[in-house]
Formats: sequence, structure tokens, C-alpha cells
Amino acid sequence: MMMSKNEDNNSTRRNFISKGLRLGLLTAIGGTAIAKSLVDEEMVELMDTDGNLIKVPVAKVEEHSSLKGDDYNVREGFPNKKFVMVVDLSRCRNAKQCVKSCNKNHFITGDNAWLKIYNMQDNETSSPYWMPQLCHHCDNPPCVKVCPVDATFKRRDGIVLIDNERCIGCRFCMAACPYSVRVFNWNEPQQGEMSEITMTMEHGDQMDHSAGYTPDYAGMPSVKGTVDKCDFCAHMVDQKLVPHCVAACPNNVYFFGDLYEDTVTNGDETYQLSKLLKDKAGYRLLEDLGTAPSVYYLPPKDRQQDYEVGLKYYTEFESVEKPGKS
Repeated sequence: MMMSKNEDNNSTRRNFISKGLRLGLLTAIGGTAIAKSLVDEEMVELMDTDGNLIKVPVAKVEEHSSLKGDDYNVREGFPNKKFVMVVDLSRCRNAKQCVKSCNKNHFITGDNAWLKIYNMQDNETSSPYWMPQLCHHCDNPPCVKVCPVDATFKRRDGIVLIDNERCIGCRFCMAACPYSVRVFNWNEPQQGEMSEITMTMEHGDQMDHSAGYTPDYAGMPSVKGTVDKCDFCAHMVDQKLVPHCVAACPNNVYFFGDLYEDTVTNGDETYQLSKLLKDKAGYRLLEDLGTAPSVYYLPPKDRQQDYEVGLKYYTEFESVEKPGKS
């Protein structure tokens, strides 16, 4: 089941709530019978937990300005959520816009990019393809088990984070990660300017710096001698926005959502997660290791983008991403 929207406005595209991924969907609705009895009210089309599109009164759909309640704890995460990502390899053409947006909005440079795109080919006779790689936010993360100072931790909403004020730079977590997605700050990071989207979260409210560092606050400087990695843009999710890589991709490669709601979106398209994975033969990397990652891949079949299109980015991107370049 798919719901498609045609708006091109970036801020609208980033706001996945307005695209059908409503938080607390139908919590105030007693079913379709109520919706049918209120035909004179303004209605909105939403996806229920079974993946069906139904019309419900706008007044009955509860929205929140933030996911963080009074009992929010950075190490516990957002209550009653389990965040997942789907990467459609058939759409990727190595445009690198996801990498550029991630770097810009997290103050990182090309050498320490949290998101990388690899040129893949399984064997000499198979077809090559492009493969984005980021932290898999495992349910059973080896990195958490080996950290001696509890700097790396997994939240109940599935997001794995690093507290760089606790990190001592031992790099045990890097050795334990089977996906090789962590990076080490060997030198003082060249942070640059905080982007407008990170500062204002697209709704005009200035971010509060008085609270000091928290591991889910993007924009705090990286620290020399500590480890970094993808954080699933928890600061964006709190504002009901998709992660930067999802919003920036021109080919809608990435989908983000909530496993419990069984829904993922890229801002333009919304799918029922379980059906999407079944219909498209979705899989997770290194499944036999038992890490239970939260990132799923759709195989590069029936491609929407030619592999050759991305070759120029593969050779030219490094010169674009170095500090001081535009």
C-alpha cells in the first residue's frame, strides 16, 4: 500500500507527519465507523496499523510539537517508538547528496563522514551497484557490550548513540562493529558553521544551548580522541522530521519510520514496512551475526537509475568534500 504526494517544497517534504506518518495515529479514533458518521467534518486520509488508507476527522488526529515528554531521558529515548530505515539499492546512483547533507548538518568533513556510498560488485560476472552504508543501530549491538565506560549505549527506541564526554578513545567499539561504520577523530575536527536547518529545526524556534551537551543534540562539536558515527538524526526525529540523508536524496533511496507503526516514508512516498520488505525481498546485512540491525536493504533489481551515472561522483566527490571547498 502506497500513498504518494506531489509537493516539492523541501520543508513539507522533510515533515513526514504531514505525509501520513502521524505520531499517535488513530489514538483518539474508535475506528472507521466513527469517521463515516462524521462526514460533514474536515477529513484527512491516513494509514492505519494494518496498512489500510482510511479517512478520519482532522480534529481527532493528535499531533505534538515534540516527541520529548516530561519523562524524556536521552539514554531511554522516545517512548513507544522503534525507529528503522530502509535503503532501496535499485534507486541509488551515487549522487552523494545524502553524504553532503549529513556532513553539513553534523559538522563533519569528508574524511570522517558518517555515511558512505560504496561501489559494489559481488563477482566478475554480476552487475555492479551503489550501496550506502551507515550505522545500523542494532538491537543487539556489539559496540555497546565492549565499551568500558558506558559511552556507547542503545536506547529503547532502537537508536544507538555515543556520549563523547564519556568516550576515552579506546576504539574497542570500532573493533567490535561488524559494519565498520564508526570513525575516530584523530585531529581537531574542522566544524564550520551550523546549518540553518540544524539551528532552527524549520519551525523558527532557536535551539537551547543552555542545557549543555547531550548525545542526541546535533551540532555539538566533535571531540579529538573520540569516536563518531551516524545518530539517525534523533534531533530531527524529535521535531517529526525525517533524517537529513532521507530529505536530501534526489532519488528517494531512503525510507525512515517506526517499526511499531509498521510505516516508513521518504516524504514523497509512504509504505507499510512489512509489506514493502516482503514484496521487495528486503534483507539486513550480516544477519547470521545476530546483531539484529535496524537498517534494511532492498536489492538492486529493476533499477530506476543506471549504475554508470554515478561514476563521475565516485571519482570527483573527494575534491568537493574537503574543508574549504564548496
